Amino acid sequence: MPRLALPAWTWLSPPIGWLLLLGYGLGGAMNLALAAGLIACVLAAVHHAEVVAHKIGEPYGTLVLAIAVTVIEVALIVSLMLSGGPEASGLARDTVFAAIMIILNGLVGLCLLLGAARHLEQRFGQAGVSAGLATLAALAVLTMVLPNYTTTTAGPVYSGSQLAFVGLVSLVLYGVYVLIQTVRHRDYFLPSGALAHDEEAHAEPPGVMAAWVSVGLLVVSLGAVVLLAKSLAPTLEAAVADAGAPKAVVGVIIAALVLAPESLAAVRAARANRLQTSLNLALGSALASIGLTIPVVAAVSLYLGWPLSLGLDGKSTVLLMLTLIVTTLSLGVGRTTVLQGVVHLVIFAVYLFTTVVP
Repeated sequence: MPRLALPAWTWLSPPIGWLLLLGYGLGGAMNLALAAGLIACVLAAVHHAEVVAHKIGEPYGTLVLAIAVTVIEVALIVSLMLSGGPEASGLARDTVFAAIMIILNGLVGLCLLLGAARHLEQRFGQAGVSAGLATLAALAVLTMVLPNYTTTTAGPVYSGSQLAFVGLVSLVLYGVYVLIQTVRHRDYFLPSGALAHDEEAHAEPPGVMAAWVSVGLLVVSLGAVVLLAKSLAPTLEAAVADAGAPKAVVGVIIAALVLAPESLAAVRAARANRLQTSLNLALGSALASIGLTIPVVAAVSLYLGWPLSLGLDGKSTVLLMLTLIVTTLSLGVGRTTVLQGVVHLVIFAVYLFTTVVP
């Protein structure tokens, strides 16, 4: 019988996280326990995602985590939209924009910096990264910039037909990207060459039983992450309000919590000199964040007849354009150094600062 070889904390953390939800609303020390449970579930999700990824190989492994986390993100956004009513019309835009800035600047910057600091220069397959960036640029502009310039309806919103069309286009673009990534041009997204000293890359894959157990625990862990994050949201909102910060800060914090599992996995891969895996995770997550979230929230908005504010304000549009340009340039030659990482992290710092001090 195959040995599961799963550390005890990786299968104890998810059910404990769910049990902690029973104490929601008690306040005080319970909020600290919920935060600790959230961190434990994030770490458990990373472990199980890496087990599954190692079993099925690249690029399917990174796709599993990206889609799984995005499905949870969509569920969180929709649940908050339903509870917030029409007043939450900008929630999807704020969350998706925060996710893009966190991924393309914070996550990519950290991966480039830590990876290059340890290995001086890192290489990756440029074809897959270029395909991802082209798709991401189209999705970002169509969903969050173009609404400000259409004339059928006033304001940063699409008309009903426009929203339905853009939602469909977003889904098509993401679907074609996944087809290219997993079937037609899978080699674009594979590491250029395995490293002899990378024991993790050459380790024996886990057994079928261990992989299926990790799949189940990954789902349980991600479910606990989103529910714990949602439970902590009122506390975060109160803390942000007491600090006098804009409400957009709450969206940044929640997006960071939801993206934590894949972020940790990407950083670990970069430090192990597997930058291709890190970029697959980062770009795949950003694409899934738009390509899956926008169609779903558009459908919910159309069904309920609520407005959906998608257009970014001027400051956010400038930061988005700067991010897309810099990402295209820094990942346009197939190799990176610490400089590119620092540039992305500086843009991320500016984004965070201007979110708090708009």
